[in-house]
Amino acid sequence: MSAISKLRSANSRIPLKFKVWLYFITFTIMVFVLLWVFQIFFLENFYENMKTRAAASSADKISSCYDRLAAGEMTRSEFQSKVETIAHDNDLCVEILDRYERSIYSVETLGDCLIHGRVNKTSIYIFSILESEDRTIRYTMKNPRSGYNMLLYGRTLGNKNNPSGYLLINSVLVPVGSTVYIIKRQLMLITVLLIIFAFVISLFLSRRIARPIAEITKSAEQLAKGDFSTEFDGRGYLEAKKLADTLTYAETELSRVDNMQRDLIANVSHDLRTPLTMLKAYAEMIRDLSGDNPKKRNEHLEIIINETDRLSLMVNDILDLSKLESGKQKLNPSEFEISGKLSEIIDRFKGISEKMGYTINFTPDSERTVCCDVVKIEQVIYNLINNAINYTGEDKQVFVRQINTPEGVLIEVEDTGDGIEEDKIKLIFDKYYRSENHKREVVGTGLGLSIVKAVLKLHNYDYGVRSTLGKGSTFWFRISDVK
Repeated sequence: MSAISKLRSANSRIPLKFKVWLYFITFTIMVFVLLWVFQIFFLENFYENMKTRAAASSADKISSCYDRLAAGEMTRSEFQSKVETIAHDNDLCVEILDRYERSIYSVETLGDCLIHGRVNKTSIYIFSILESEDRTIRYTMKNPRSGYNMLLYGRTLGNKNNPSGYLLINSVLVPVGSTVYIIKRQLMLITVLLIIFAFVISLFLSRRIARPIAEITKSAEQLAKGDFSTEFDGRGYLEAKKLADTLTYAETELSRVDNMQRDLIANVSHDLRTPLTMLKAYAEMIRDLSGDNPKKRNEHLEIIINETDRLSLMVNDILDLSKLESGKQKLNPSEFEISGKLSEIIDRFKGISEKMGYTINFTPDSERTVCCDVVKIEQVIYNLINNAINYTGEDKQVFVRQINTPEGVLIEVEDTGDGIEEDKIKLIFDKYYRSENHKREVVGTGLGLSIVKAVLKLHNYDYGVRSTLGKGSTFWFRISDVK
């Protein structure tokens, strides 16, 4: 066994509640790991990027106000008030210089700036601005007096290539080391508390989620032992309820199939016992009584042959149904004319109909060429007519109709019998179902409609039955492969 197979085998033996608990704990740990990584290791870089973006945004606002001042859209006092507001709101030192590097306006909100009153340094900053591609500088430097890191942001005002002034912004980068230490202590306490809390909650949830599955599994084990009275309790959540409902439906169907299979075995056993008993009885009669009487011997031999044919037909039907339902039976499509085929099949019943007084009325439509398995479709039509003969009324009338439609050729076989109860119609094609009013006036096995269903499903043809109590039933199917 490979390592992967061994791993899968081991994994399949892990209880559901442990898996749920493990997934929940793993998710919690991953959340805390991400929180620690981003808060502790990336906090300083995030803080500096945020301050840089704030300085750039403030510079854009001041530059816009400067352009409006130059265009006469804003007075000098309004301009100064606006710049002062921006500086105070963002804790900035602002220095605005003209094209000759002379200070024309400044705002100092910090106790110690790098730009105010430092002419030589200012010239260096302006030179750096003019040398940069986007006419913008962003520096992080240490203040020699306070020792704090400072952010310096500078840009041109007006036209970039021929600036009418310069803007310098200075902001303190507050040390985050102490902040990180505080956050780390808080996170440590919160992590311990939440891991304990997550452990308890996940244990409770895993048990609650696994309990319905465990109960359903126990009930399924009882069902597997053949107890069809088992109840499936799916209370807890929607998926468990759906699973319980599905298993309840499966239990009902299995119970029905089990009962019908028992009935089938009983019926088949009865049908086999009768001809076998007759074969033995007439064979003994030939041996003991009619062996020297040619007339009696021939009568007895004829009965033996008929009962042998009946046995053979029953066995063949069972084998055909088994092959059809197992998928081993393959279709052999061919083209043929459906009206001619229906007439040919009905002609085969003339001997029975004349002998027993039945009348088969055929109503054809215009000839249509169809493409399907002719042998199996013959079997369908034969079984439907045979079924109608078995169940037709005292008038012994059977009606066969061919109806051409845009969707194909509709074949109907109608009897005038007692009809089928509405709740039994859905069972009539079931291989385990057998009508309580079954009459055997012609040779049949009781599996004809099951074979009809299997053949039509193999062809993927629509089929069904319409029935009215006291008036009879109409079985139909539609051949959709029409040329």
